[in-house]
Amino acid sequence: MSFIRDVLNAKDHKIHFISPKATVYEALEKMSEMEIGALVVMDNKKVVGIISERDYARKIILQKKTSKNTLVKEIMSSNLFSVTTETSVEDAMVLMTGKHVRHLPVFEKNKFVGIISIGDVVKSIISNKDFLIAQLSNYITG
Repeated sequence: MSFIRDVLNAKDHKIHFISPKATVYEALEKMSEMEIGALVVMDNKKVVGIISERDYARKIILQKKTSKNTLVKEIMSSNLFSVTTETSVEDAMVLMTGKHVRHLPVFEKNKFVGIISIGDVVKSIISNKDFLIAQLSNYITG
C-alpha cells in the first residue's frame, strides 16, 4: 500500500503559493511559468485556499470579470479538504472523486507540507498496479 508521503517524495518538493491579495492575473502568470494548474493560497504562513485554472474558468470568464481587477481571495476555493502524509493513496482517491476536487493540501502534524493533484494520485496507482503485474508475471513464469 502506498501513502501520500510516497507521492510527495516522488514529486518536486517546491511548493508554489500566492497571496490572497494578489490579482488573479498574477496567479495565472505564476501557474503558466511553473506549468502547473493550481496554487496554494497562503496568508501569514497559513493555508487559506487553493486557486486553480478551473476557478478562473468558472468564476472569471463565465461571470465576465477581469483577471487584472479581481483578487485571488474573491475566487479561490476556501472550503478545503486535506490529507496527511499517512493517508493511503486509495483513500485520497476516494476523497478526491467523492468530493469532486482535483487538488488536496497535505499536512504532517498540523504543518502544511505540500499539495497533491488527482494526476499525482492516478500516476501512483498506475505505478503500483504495474509493479504488481510485473511481480505476478515473474511469479507465474518463474
